Amino acid sequence: MDIVLLERIEKLGNMGDVVAVRPGYARNFLLPQGKALRATRDNIARFEAERAEREELNLEQRGSAGSLKERIEGVHVTLIRQAADNLQLYGSVKARDIADGLAAMGFPVDRRTVVLDRPIKTLGLFEVTTLLHPEVSATVIANVARTADEAMIQEATGRAFHRADEEEEEAEEAEEAENVDDGAIDDESVDETAGEDVDDTPLQE
Repeated sequence: MDIVLLERIEKLGNMGDVVAVRPGYARNFLLPQGKALRATRDNIARFEAERAEREELNLEQRGSAGSLKERIEGVHVTLIRQAADNLQLYGSVKARDIADGLAAMGFPVDRRTVVLDRPIKTLGLFEVTTLLHPEVSATVIANVARTADEAMIQEATGRAFHRADEEEEEAEEAEEAENVDDGAIDDESVDETAGEDVDDTPLQE
């Protein structure tokens, strides 16, 4: 099916381009969302009559999206979920969850603009693309953790928090403390031994 694009569509073309697409893609996505028109003679003439107005509106929207990108780029969106010790979630994180998290932080992002190939099903940090405008995108970080404290640790370390790591760290700290105590005892023993070796017999004149 031939269509005329009303905005830039990645991998298809720019505003005003006439391109051929699969009929299902056009009917189910491009046409109902107002991203394109059937490439009939009347529709092409209609677009040309509205081109200047559409280009001006697109320029304004692109500017607003650019301003939002400056604020949202690299933002960590904390998503608290229950999970097993192997980091697997009891459920999943979807595009809607990320959009809701961003909205709660004051960033108005439509869930349909959050690009997530598949739901997130493990704890950790995940780069997610948000299409703020057909020509502007930003990357945010989905920080999926069991608690707010664990989310802070993940953000600081740049990797998924694993309770086994915490247990190992506690064991190492306990071992270091034990070694310090053993060292103190050894020093006292040396001091006592040194004292026993001293000859207290008075010198004869």
